[in-house]
Amino acid sequence: MTEDMIGAPHEPGSQWFDTEAGPLVRPYAMTGGRTKPGPTGVRFDLIALVTLDPGAPGTDGMAIGPEHRTLLGLCREETQSVAELAAGADLPVGVVRVLLGDLLELGCVTVSRPVPPAQLPDERILREVIAGLRAL
Repeated sequence: MTEDMIGAPHEPGSQWFDTEAGPLVRPYAMTGGRTKPGPTGVRFDLIALVTLDPGAPGTDGMAIGPEHRTLLGLCREETQSVAELAAGADLPVGVVRVLLGDLLELGCVTVSRPVPPAQLPDERILREVIAGLRAL
């Protein structure tokens, strides 16, 4: 078997060619080498919900990449979490966070952050309310 046949099956130890090599665009290339979303340094939790902004400007004239457009397409279908977007776009979560930061700055998406645990009601209080309701 020769190694100069592009796309041909290869033996162990031979070089990869074309589709056998896997994706050619590395994650750092998709984000321009950035690791943090936007200049504001917004952090996106895995369970933060991302929605397409109804008042968003059209993306036809925008200089955004295909990955940005993929995320917008996924958001167009329904509100999704950051983790779901990463899975749907088949991209690492870190890359999705950076790309979402770009889309947030452009006004294309809105993000609903999860409620911090400190702001949730105390479980003891909820149990007392349930017990009081049962007593009625």
